[in-house]
Amino acid sequence: MFLADILSTVFERRYRPWGTEKPDDRPMETLVSDLIGATGEVSGVTMARQILSRYEVMVDAEKRDFFRFLATGLAVSASDVRAALELYDKGQSKASYRAFMEAVEPPRQELIRRLNQVPDATRLLVRMREDLLRLSRGDDALQALDLDFRHLFASWFNRGFLVLRPINWESPAQLLEKIIAYEAVHAIDSWDDLRRRLEPKDRRCFAFLHPVMPDEPLIFVEVALTKGIPGSVQHLLAEDRSVIEGEAADTAVFYSISNCQAGLAGISFGNSLIKQVAADLALELPGLKTFVTLSPIPGLTKWLEAEGIGYDPEDDERMRRLAARYLMTAKRKDGLPLDPVARFHLGNGALVHQVHAGADLSAKGQKQSAGVMVNYLYDLKKVTQNHERFASSRDIAASPEIRSLAAAVPEDALAVGA
Repeated sequence: MFLADILSTVFERRYRPWGTEKPDDRPMETLVSDLIGATGEVSGVTMARQILSRYEVMVDAEKRDFFRFLATGLAVSASDVRAALELYDKGQSKASYRAFMEAVEPPRQELIRRLNQVPDATRLLVRMREDLLRLSRGDDALQALDLDFRHLFASWFNRGFLVLRPINWESPAQLLEKIIAYEAVHAIDSWDDLRRRLEPKDRRCFAFLHPVMPDEPLIFVEVALTKGIPGSVQHLLAEDRSVIEGEAADTAVFYSISNCQAGLAGISFGNSLIKQVAADLALELPGLKTFVTLSPIPGLTKWLEAEGIGYDPEDDERMRRLAARYLMTAKRKDGLPLDPVARFHLGNGALVHQVHAGADLSAKGQKQSAGVMVNYLYDLKKVTQNHERFASSRDIAASPEIRSLAAAVPEDALAVGA
C-alpha cells in the first residue's frame, strides 16, 4: 500500500462522520476499560466514537447506570493512594511524586480526556455533564463524579481559550437563533425584537465562544449605551425610544447577562466577560464614564413572603427600602447574599448603586421582585478592591443611598435572617 493510501485510511478512520463505524456489541464497561488502556491513537478514537454514539441514544435510566459505573468502577483506589502517599512521604522524588499523582487521579478523568479526542466531542461532553447534573440530585457518588467533569472543564474552558466576539445583526443566522433561545433575563419575542437589540448605534452584544464550539455561545451580555443611568427596563427596550450615537453616550448599561450552557454550570465566565467588555467599550468610546447593570432581584418577593413582611407594589418608596434592606442583609448560611444575581455581581467587584421601583412591569418582574430592579456599578478602578473585601469578609460594597434606604426600615418591621 502506498503512503498516500495509508494516510488516507488513517484520516478516514480518525475523522469519519458519527455513526458510520461498524457497531461494536461489546458491553459498555468493556469498551470503557479498553479505551482507557488503549495505546494506539486510531483504535482509541474508534472506541471513543463508539462510546459517545451509544451514549447519545441512551434513555435516562441507561445514562444513570452509565454514570454509576463511572462513579464506582472508575473511582480512586484508597489503598493505592495510601501506598503511594507512604512512598512519597519516605522520599519526595520524581518517581514517588508521579506515582502519587497517578494514584489520586481517578481513571474516569482519563476516560473523559480520551473521549474528547474525537472531533466535536467537547460539545457532547458538555451535554453529558448537563445530564449528569440533572440525574445526580441526591446521589453523593454521582455528585463526586461531577467534580471530575468540572475539574477538566475548568481547564478546557479557561479564559485564555475563549474568544470575545461582538454579535450584531449581520452575524450568522445560526448564532442569532442561539441568542434568542438562550436569552434568560428579558425574553426576545421575535426577530424584530432581536433586531432592536442589535442593530441600533446605541446597542451592543458580546459573547464568549470556544474554538471547538464556534457556533455555541457560552455566555453573552447585551449592552445599552445611554445618557445617564436608566431606572426602567421598559424604557430601555421601548420600540419608540430615541436612538443616540454611541459617541454621545456617557453610560454603558449591562441589562442582560445569559449563561448558555447548562453543562458548564459552575465554570465562571461572567466576571471576565463584563470586565473585558467594559475595557473594550472604554477604548472604543472614551466618552463612557459609567458602567452599570440594570438587574433583576429574583429573590425579593420570595424572601418577603418567607419572612412574613407585608409589601405594596404601588408604594414605590417602601419597595425601594425593602429591596435595599434585602440586598444588604438577607444572607445564606455561608454568609453570602441570598440573592443569586447579587452574589454574582458583588463577587465580581461591583457595588450596589441604586434601586428602582416599577422598573420591570413584566409578569416575571412582578412575580420575582414586585417590579423592583437594581443598578450594580462597575467602577473599573475599584472592582479588584471590592472583590477582595467581599471574598475575604463578605463585605458588601454599597452607595450611601442604598445604605440609607436599608437603614430606613425599622428593625421591628422585619425578621431578617433568611
